[in-house]
Amino acid sequence: MTRPRYIVSACLAGIACRYDGRANACAAVVQMVAEGRAVAACPECLGGLPTPRMPSEIAHGKVMTRDGHDVTRFFKLGAQAATDLARQQGCTAAILKSRSPSCGYGQVYDGTFSKGLCEGDGIWAAQLRQAGFALFSEECLPPEEQG
Repeated sequence: MTRPRYIVSACLAGIACRYDGRANACAAVVQMVAEGRAVAACPECLGGLPTPRMPSEIAHGKVMTRDGHDVTRFFKLGAQAATDLARQQGCTAAILKSRSPSCGYGQVYDGTFSKGLCEGDGIWAAQLRQAGFALFSEECLPPEEQG
């Protein structure tokens, strides 16, 4: 059985694209990208948001910045571009940054900017799930990638 090709959150691949201008490098993901088994993408950057940028969380179905701006459109544009890239690159699974308003799946920050969590998926994670991608996070890597 051949290993799947992954699309991964760019911050997990060591790319400094987080809202605060930093990365969330995950050694296993960095290695997968280096070996050509994974492709990195940041849907927030692909959607046109700058780095660094105001922190955002999902509240009432919209992505809002901490200072109250609706950035849902940027998140949706980026999610579509990142999903298109995943398909073009032959990816069938994703390793995504947990709890992110783009990449979190199962649980995301609750929109209060207090580190509270709620059930739900980020904008990109929801799109990938709907497209049939297998979803993993840096906290729950695919079994074949666990050291």
